[in-house]
Amino acid sequence: MKNLLTMTAVIETGPGLLMVMMPALAATLLFGSPLDSPAGLTAGRSAGAALIAIGVASWLMRNEAQSRAARGLVGALTIYNTAIVAIFAYAGLGLGVSSSGLWPGALVHAAMAVWCVVSLLRRQP
Repeated sequence: MKNLLTMTAVIETGPGLLMVMMPALAATLLFGSPLDSPAGLTAGRSAGAALIAIGVASWLMRNEAQSRAARGLVGALTIYNTAIVAIFAYAGLGLGVSSSGLWPGALVHAAMAVWCVVSLLRRQP
């Protein structure tokens, strides 16, 4: 689980920082359209803060990978990654969102969800 938590920290913190600092740019890269209202910018920054929190929690837990707390975090990450895949897939297929970042983002989160499940199914030493 150490590698999973380290990778999660790296993958989530960068986009989180981008969303907090430049939510319109982050949304354009991911969804093909900017956040152009105060409410949209606030929602984007809030999502960015959540991504940073996921990254920090993963980074701090990486050396405790065999603990019950780490398993709990990975369980939560499984739900998060699975939900992001569903949300991005619906955006692309159901809402017609088109951008250069949507499907790569969905694939990364799908891979991370699988990695989470595999990690949870492994026996603890």
